[in-house]
Amino acid sequence: MDIKFVNVLILGFGFMFVFTSFQTMGNIEKTLLVSIHDDDPSFNGDGYTSLAVIYATFALFNWLAPSFIAFTGPRTAMVVGALTYTFFMVTFLFPRTWLLYVASALLGAGAAITWTGQGSFLARCSDSGNISRNSGIFWALLQCSMFFGNLFVYYQFQNKDTIDVQTRSLVIGVLIGVAVLGVIFLATLRHVPDNSTVDTELQQPQTPWDSARVAFNSAAQLFMTRDMALLSMAFLYTGFELSFFSGVYGPSIGFTKKISETPKEIMGLAGICIGIGEVFGGSLFGILASRTTRYGRDPIVISGYVIHMIAFLLIFFNLPDSAPFNDTDDISFFDPPRTWIALLCAFLLGLGDACFNTQIYSMLGGVFVKNSVGAFALFKFTQSVAAAISFFYSSHLGLRSQLAILVIFGTIGTACFCIVEWAAKKRAREEEESKDVSEISASISSYDK
Repeated sequence: MDIKFVNVLILGFGFMFVFTSFQTMGNIEKTLLVSIHDDDPSFNGDGYTSLAVIYATFALFNWLAPSFIAFTGPRTAMVVGALTYTFFMVTFLFPRTWLLYVASALLGAGAAITWTGQGSFLARCSDSGNISRNSGIFWALLQCSMFFGNLFVYYQFQNKDTIDVQTRSLVIGVLIGVAVLGVIFLATLRHVPDNSTVDTELQQPQTPWDSARVAFNSAAQLFMTRDMALLSMAFLYTGFELSFFSGVYGPSIGFTKKISETPKEIMGLAGICIGIGEVFGGSLFGILASRTTRYGRDPIVISGYVIHMIAFLLIFFNLPDSAPFNDTDDISFFDPPRTWIALLCAFLLGLGDACFNTQIYSMLGGVFVKNSVGAFALFKFTQSVAAAISFFYSSHLGLRSQLAILVIFGTIGTACFCIVEWAAKKRAREEEESKDVSEISASISSYDK
């Protein structure tokens, strides 16, 4: 078997294991930290603040990751980054408030070099003929991380009103082991030479420091364009909704005591439903893109917007305003809250997220193909900043205020995306018409001769 394809499979499994650990922890972190505080009042670490620190440092180090990878190469960068994920898990066995936030900051930096290294390494293992296949395989394996960890949490949290120290230690220990397995997979990646040519967008940087400077300048210039400024509103929305479904929605279910006799176990099922929505949407609009994008990217994004608005409305009726903070007996409009509605909303959140992200990646790889490096850097930076802001306000704003923010930015972001898409379609039609006119003119000239 082709060693490059084997590398793609190993890369996918490595990320699947690492993010099975991290995404599961992100889904239950708020609940775990509340239970740790109940056992040890001196511990004051907050799950939302921890996640905010992660995404803030992730956004910052996005600009420095190219320099690190220029020194180490993508394989070493991914292993080092994966180790920061593992260290973050280990700190939960030794709960200290300061240690939680230090580990969160290290994880944010590690995430930047991990994802930048992943993109570089996947490009080395691919060419124009198989990049879609390889990206689809990697994405599918990565999204499987939503299933296994949350299924494990579901069984461990069954029939538990509070998360005792034995259950916490077992869950954390297993997640650490899964993360270590991911590190081992990444460490076994075989060397692949760099297959990139001279950058068609910019002059090839001479030093790692030049690389970081050029990447920053390129992205800054691109941000000043009208299309990218509009798309940034869509990027912001993906960051807000990412933080909501990955770190707020699960704990909100777990804290709503009237939704079930043991609401904590529903968190794991919600994570699984989010994963099902992600995989279904990604398969429909990613792998089968040639059929589903026949009429353009805007119908899919509009569909994702409608799906999310339905989910937000159902969450508004189903969960109480105080649900994100701590255990509550409050109710919203449904009394009692419905478990099946909570799980349906989880599926819709994942499906809508897949609609937005697949089309944003398609937009950046198509419309901005001449400056894709800067475009993807801006996407990740803007998304991470929004996620960090969202996790900061999640500690203070009730569920209804958070839903209102999502509705506002979702509406603006969808409208801005469609404006850019329609402009791109218009340019494509004009270029096609110009090409046809040129061909007709050339044919007439040839006939006259």
